[in-house]
Amino acid sequence: MSVTYIIGFNVRPEQRSRYLKLINGVLDAMRHEPMFVSATLHRDPADENRFLLHETWADHQDVLDVQLNRPYREEWHAALDELLAAPRDISMWQPMRSDYNQS
Repeated sequence: MSVTYIIGFNVRPEQRSRYLKLINGVLDAMRHEPMFVSATLHRDPADENRFLLHETWADHQDVLDVQLNRPYREEWHAALDELLAAPRDISMWQPMRSDYNQS
């Protein structure tokens, strides 16, 4: 069963451009993974340094065993302490319904 991760990031202002460079690199790479479903990165309109990532994968165990260990994530994971003003807020969800505008 697919799983969705909602991940909140509070980025240090001086690290904003580095954060965006690194997370965009991870997002660009992971969209080619066979178990990847979708991802959307959001920015808080009231605070340009707060971000929310909505990420869905086909299988949670694959994320734990394979995806988190991909080489393209190494620089990202190593930089998190420097990038973030607070620890990530991570929650896991199971999708029940998706709706999209067909036009």
